[in-house]
Formats: sequence, C-alpha cells, structure tokens
Amino acid sequence: SYMSSCPFKKNEIFFANKTIYEAALSSSTLHIVDFGIAYGFQWPILIKHLGDRPGGPPKLRITGIEFPQPGFRPAEWVEETGRRLATYCERFKVPFEYNAIAIQNWEMINIDDLKLQRNEFLAVNALARFENLLDETMVTGSSPRDAVLKLVRDMKPDIFVHSIVNGSYSAPFFVTRFREALFHYSALFDMLDATIERENEQRQSYEGEFHGRQVMNVIACEGPQRVERPETYKQWQVRITRAGSN
Repeated sequence: SYMSSCPFKKNEIFFANKTIYEAALSSSTLHIVDFGIAYGFQWPILIKHLGDRPGGPPKLRITGIEFPQPGFRPAEWVEETGRRLATYCERFKVPFEYNAIAIQNWEMINIDDLKLQRNEFLAVNALARFENLLDETMVTGSSPRDAVLKLVRDMKPDIFVHSIVNGSYSAPFFVTRFREALFHYSALFDMLDATIERENEQRQSYEGEFHGRQVMNVIACEGPQRVERPETYKQWQVRITRAGSN
C-alpha cells in the first residue's frame, strides 16, 4: 500500500536497477557492492531482467553490507538475504556468488574484504543508507562518512549509485533539528493524505513502525543513539568531490 501510494522508494529502486542494467549490458560478470542491503528487496527484479538479457545472463556477484544484528549470530540477517537471492538466481538461471559483510562501522571495511576481481563490471549501490553513518559532530579526526566515500573511490567502480534523503534535520541543536524535522515529516504526511486514507490500517502501521521510529530518533536521541543524520544533496556533493569521486 505504501509503495503504491508513495513514489519515492519505488523510483529510486527503478532508477538504480535500470542504470546498473544498462551500464553493464555487455559485461560477462557484474559485481554489485550494496551498502545497506537489508532484506535485498531491490534485487529480484534486476535478477529477472538479467536472466532475460539477450545473449544470456552475466555472472552476478553481490557483496551485501549491513549492520550486525544483536545476539550470537550477528551476520545471520545478511547471510539469509544471500540465500534468498540465490534462490531467485537459480529460478532465473543467473550464475550467482554472494559475500556477506556484517559490521557496525562501515568505515572499517578493508578493500580486500570486498573480494574484487579483474575484468568485472563493478557497481556500488547505496540507497539512503549513508545518512546512518556518524558525522563530524560525533568523532574526532576523519569522518566515517568521508572514510566510506574514500573506500568507494579506492574501489574504482564503473558506476556509483547513491540516493539520499535530502534533509537538514540533523543539526546538533535541538530547536533547529525539531523545526526542520517538522517541515520534512509534515510534507511526507501531506503527501500521504493526498494518496491514501488516514484510516487505512497499512498506512497507520507504516507510519508508526517506520516514520514514527525515525521521528522519535531525531527528536529524543542524542549522541551515537541518534542514527538519523541526513544531509542535503549539496553537502553530499561536497563530500563526494572532496573524496575524489566524480
């Protein structure tokens, strides 16, 4: 219901998949490094298109990067995503290889962990997840955001797909942060009011579980507990340029 009434997530997935597919059209091996793979919902439609590709599908390699889950098996979530994607690839006859990386501090990833290979088409994918990295207000020295962007630069990808939440509600000052969050989420709720009824149970569930948690984190949390730290597209443009990626 949310996906059909809100175009944002659907459009970013469509754009990313179409861009990667067309750019790698003549490649025999496609390696996708996905920062924030979560459940991997983005990739089944791309796998289907790769299976239908004229001339046959390429070998698909996916490196799924995600935060570890609590408990004794921190990598289970991201590994299960790989098993699910392997099932899709088997169905559409796409050769598949998966590399799971579960780590809290993405800036600590070493380029060797990514198992890059020569003569493969390398696509780096990061859809609205770099905002969860700590910024300069929380660390001394190099920013984790800049460190991850430098890692992307060192990978020398053939394509880098980066989407963001264009927000300015991550200021260290509460009043400023509250005001900007009010503007941002009011616009989202106005959009939902225009496309779906307020009484819709799926909308209420999504607002509570997703937007509600985000708002609570922005307003009520400080320090490393505040993980919602978006920046504007201009700020990200400066970071990417500074890291040496164009």
